[in-house]
Amino acid sequence: MNKLLQLGVLPLVLDPVVAGSKLTKVLINDGVGLNIIFASTLKKMGLDITDLLTPMDKRFYSILLDKAAIPLGQVTLLVMFSTKENYKTEYIKFEVDDFMSSYHAIFGRPSLTKFMAILHYMYLL
Repeated sequence: MNKLLQLGVLPLVLDPVVAGSKLTKVLINDGVGLNIIFASTLKKMGLDITDLLTPMDKRFYSILLDKAAIPLGQVTLLVMFSTKENYKTEYIKFEVDDFMSSYHAIFGRPSLTKFMAILHYMYLL
């Protein structure tokens, strides 16, 4: 069997609407205690990050190999997960980082808690 078809191998990637823009590559990681959005994502969304950022002096680890990540600051944005039958919106606080990623954002435990979401890896939803 192809390794990619085995259960639990594929990452859970969803497409929420963040500050009015649909992001198509958001990694859901319930093992991370923070939410991350990348400066490049905010720029592509047309948001001026200098007006949005709240400075912070905390570092976090385990995102970049053997290095501490120093966020540019924090920003709170309106996030919506939706289907035609069901939707929910919440304000989510993100750490803004200026490093390269194949994802637009990473949602960790804080956003899952806010949305009262339970992941189902078998169905990747």
